[in-house]
Amino acid sequence: MDLIRLLPDSVANQIAAGEVIQRPSSVIKELVENAADAGASEIRIFVKDAGKTLIQVIDNGRGMSETDARMAFERHATSKIRSAEDLFSLHTMGFRGEALPSICAISQVELRTRTEDAQMGTRLVINGSKVESQEPCICEKGTVITIRNLFFNLPARRKFLKSDAGELGHIMREFERMALVNNDLRISIDTGSRSIDLRPGTMLQRINDIWKNNLNMQLIPIAVDTDLVKIHGYVSRPEFARRRNPLWHLIANGRHINHLKMHKVITGCFDNLIATDTQPCYFVKIQVDPSEIDINIHPSKNEVKLEREKEILSILGASVKAALGKFAATPQIDFDTDLVPIQAAGSEAPENPGIEVPSDYNPFDFGNAPGLVTESNSSTSRSFAHYSQSGNRNNVRNWDTLYNRFMNRQEETAREKEPLAGVLPAIEEHVSAPLKECFQYADKYIVTSTRGGLMVIDQHRAHLKILFEDCLRNVRRMEVTSQRVLFPETITLDHEQQDALARVGAELSAIGFSLEYEEENKWSIAAVPTMISQGDARETVLRILESVREESDSYGTSANPIDDIMQRMALVMARSAAIVRGRHLSPQEMETLVGQLLSLPDPSLTPSGKRIFTLLDEDRLASLLS
Repeated sequence: MDLIRLLPDSVANQIAAGEVIQRPSSVIKELVENAADAGASEIRIFVKDAGKTLIQVIDNGRGMSETDARMAFERHATSKIRSAEDLFSLHTMGFRGEALPSICAISQVELRTRTEDAQMGTRLVINGSKVESQEPCICEKGTVITIRNLFFNLPARRKFLKSDAGELGHIMREFERMALVNNDLRISIDTGSRSIDLRPGTMLQRINDIWKNNLNMQLIPIAVDTDLVKIHGYVSRPEFARRRNPLWHLIANGRHINHLKMHKVITGCFDNLIATDTQPCYFVKIQVDPSEIDINIHPSKNEVKLEREKEILSILGASVKAALGKFAATPQIDFDTDLVPIQAAGSEAPENPGIEVPSDYNPFDFGNAPGLVTESNSSTSRSFAHYSQSGNRNNVRNWDTLYNRFMNRQEETAREKEPLAGVLPAIEEHVSAPLKECFQYADKYIVTSTRGGLMVIDQHRAHLKILFEDCLRNVRRMEVTSQRVLFPETITLDHEQQDALARVGAELSAIGFSLEYEEENKWSIAAVPTMISQGDARETVLRILESVREESDSYGTSANPIDDIMQRMALVMARSAAIVRGRHLSPQEMETLVGQLLSLPDPSLTPSGKRIFTLLDEDRLASLLS
């Protein structure tokens, strides 16, 4: 009995849709690319229920004839190529002929289209790959394609779509990419909750129209034109590198792509220019001969291979470094080079003036130095007095001793300025066993002896766990105290962050934050929870919103979404206030930290599941020393 059978076209299209159409944003991407290929100068997008109920794309392009409208939904039907050789001279976004048949296989599609020379247009209705009707209609030149009930015949696939907020976030990010690629077109989107209309303009104008916040003032232009590749675009100035949400946009031959090697080359040019925990933004367009780039790697067409990749990467890196050197370089002093004083020709070098210092003078004892300008003696006209005209410079105390004394003074000052006692709650008395002496290793770990052996504790994770449990307990009980800010700090939020704020504004107020709207996308922080009153309130708020944005896919899917969001808020607040590795702790601070940790119900793991401490028992120590 024969077992191998040919799958029906409808089933094959549903299988192909799994690669081409992953979510509503994929539909919008494919339809907008088709509209751009049709020569449209204006594209309008309408979305309902984050694309699950309705996606409509309207363009004023060439339109389609009655026959083309029907053929467009056949698998591997395309107007872009005629032979395999055409793959190496592509100037269009689409070419595979898979998008429209994949879309109509998993949705209900209505198409209205008319060419410029036709008096009547065509209306086509397809339901799950089955053509229900095709008839003449009256419509404007161009194409109107409406997608309803995406994945209606694949309930398992529809079930795994994220929340509306999550899918809408994907749609807006895809819209930003398409708008940046097609900056010469007028393109708009209306999601019901937000409407954006972008006029044609230069790449720099489009960047500022999309992301606002005077982003165009933070960018450095790149422009390189060689026989091999043309590169133009912008990278951010080093001082505007971001700790979160860096904007990375790489466009090759009019197509938004992901290319790890190019990304590493661009960001590598910022080594030693920005902090290690920040990333630059870049918007780079690359144009190469179509015969030297292969875009037929994946159905999504966002991956490419370059024939002369090594040479192009070298040119790209050189162009970014040249731009940074031209617009952002600052002179640096080489402290390893001896400075030669300028002197007149033929004159002798002046002798270095000698200052005789008393034998008991401590150069680090700033409070007792005679003649020094201090807070109590602030006259700027007073000159430094000669300490002594007698004595010998060889009598100065040993510099190693002075240095050690100075370092001790610095450590004491640091501990006085940052007392841990004001951050940690009071130590509980119900610790399972009396603590023995603690000591600190590498200013990162606390080591103490317990009944089970030698305990090594990560001080940052331990404090994070303590603060998280305390903050979460107070948030759930609504016992968080708030403190007004004397000088409210203004923060600028993009549209995704404002969406996150709208979803969790009540919870932010419940935990002690007060954010007041100023104008457009600007908010001021009027009050903060007492526990972070000495910390960076702006950084904490942005981290909370970023956590909500990143977890928006799962928000609303848990049994208790409010408790879920409160846990994330508590974790962000704890991370903002937790002591860092490298912080020197006093013996009392270490005992407080360990005692508070061991009093928790579960002191072994952080909220994210990382180990807080390890225990080395006698057998383990013996095996290590064997």
